[in-house]
Amino acid sequence: MPALADSNADRVRAEQLVSGRCFMCHGMEGESASPVFPRLAGQHAEYVARQLADFKSGKRNSETMKSQAEDLTPGEMKALGTFFENRKVAAKAAANPELLAVGRYVFWQGNSYSGVPACASCHGANGYGTAQLPRLAGQHPRYIEDQLRQFNKRERTNDNAVMHAVASRLSELEAHAVAEYIATLD
Repeated sequence: MPALADSNADRVRAEQLVSGRCFMCHGMEGESASPVFPRLAGQHAEYVARQLADFKSGKRNSETMKSQAEDLTPGEMKALGTFFENRKVAAKAAANPELLAVGRYVFWQGNSYSGVPACASCHGANGYGTAQLPRLAGQHPRYIEDQLRQFNKRERTNDNAVMHAVASRLSELEAHAVAEYIATLD
């Protein structure tokens, strides 16, 4: 019984936090309407909690997110992660079949000529990731491209260092194409 009470209290607290601050950028269900903010729906709870902790500590740089995370407790971070993990993800409809074909190829095969590994080799066949690696499926293309740029410029350093090498080898076309393809995954 106590675990169920804790679970319900965590859910209620997460709902309060989402409706009080997170919804403005990420939406009430984690389906950000703006392409500059990530969709959090379906993201792994552990990954969300770790990112919030990294924003709070300054390990991941964002003045906006640092101020949002600075007063969160580890329990609240975990509760927010669980809240968003349990939300439904909606994939984006495909727009340009030729671009998607390039993105699909990079996602599944990588580019052996430039040394880009397949995204699926780490993030999984469906782009679902793991507790350590983010879910990519259904993410806004613009957000994916922005993160790839940050990895390439070493402006984002809190996650897997492998991404610095991957992002530095992607052409602009490959980054755009794979981001568009990832958005169609659900």
